Amino acid sequence: MYGALDISASALTAQRTNLDVIAGNIANMYTTRSDDGGPFRRRIAMFASGDPQNGNNAPGVHIREVVRDQSPFRKVYQPNHPDAIKEGPEKGYLLMPNVDASTEMVNAMMAARSYEANVTVMEITKSMAASALRLLA
Repeated sequence: MYGALDISASALTAQRTNLDVIAGNIANMYTTRSDDGGPFRRRIAMFASGDPQNGNNAPGVHIREVVRDQSPFRKVYQPNHPDAIKEGPEKGYLLMPNVDASTEMVNAMMAARSYEANVTVMEITKSMAASALRLLA
């Protein structure tokens, strides 16, 4: 019983982190200047099997790392923007983050549904344990 609860708990933690990453992407959708010197670069949570808190061979899931999406930035013609390219063939174009609102919303909905499914699994596990205790009593 506790194994099933541990697996679902690790999935809840991983999906919460995934939702935090997605929310950060959406919040920085229009950030044209970052600490790295360019526009914000979309981040992706990479899942891995195992639960590091209980040993990597334990059942469950966790976020192995958060990586930056290397897809190209969007270019928008805004010659008056202070971050626009100043010279060359792309003069006047502004590099925008590689974040797509539709993609992020779909990812957020999938993460939320996965979170809900794991909560349901935990409730069913608790219900089965309670039924087993009633049979034994």
